Amino acid sequence: VFPPNSGNKEITWMMLEAGAETDVVNSVGRTAAQMAAFVGQHDCVTVINNFFPRERLDYYTKPQGLDKEPKLPVKLAGPLHKIITTTNMHPVKIVLLVKENPLLAEVEALQKCYRVLDLICEKCMKQKDMNEVLAMKMHYMSCIFQKCITFLKEREDKLDGFIKSLLKGRDKDGFPVYQEKLIRESIRKFPYCEATLLQQLVRSIAPVEI
Repeated sequence: VFPPNSGNKEITWMMLEAGAETDVVNSVGRTAAQMAAFVGQHDCVTVINNFFPRERLDYYTKPQGLDKEPKLPVKLAGPLHKIITTTNMHPVKIVLLVKENPLLAEVEALQKCYRVLDLICEKCMKQKDMNEVLAMKMHYMSCIFQKCITFLKEREDKLDGFIKSLLKGRDKDGFPVYQEKLIRESIRKFPYCEATLLQQLVRSIAPVEI
């Protein structure tokens, strides 16, 4: 287990890039992320939980099994990896990352990307060392990509219209209702009902009125 206790995010990231295992436990049965959380280094926990090796994405850029075409064109792997590894999960931030890359900001590209995100989500839930946090993140991003597609197809103002909808506050108090509904909808659509993380989210959100 690599030592994230120093609180140095850059070194933590470098060690992850070099192949450090995140699910190995130390002599007291704790992973690196659990040790970092224990000593209050939450930035390092965020880096570890958001790390996704590029090779795991590159797998989808090669035809698998009977497929003649890869599920993800090589040109989309870099831009998608940048979004996958972002630690800022605000929906506006994700839409801006899509919008700033012309390769991503089109319907066909986003369709390919969200399907790959769904496959990664499924793999995270079905692998031996289940990663619910990463699975939920992939699902959430997939939902945002799908909503991007809707705006690209149906709105003249396209992704700018999506961003405006996310930022628009209601008249009486400025609360961004559309953004709240989008996030709640993505949680509701998470396909693995037995996930502990999902149940915790539902318990904390359900009693809160918009």
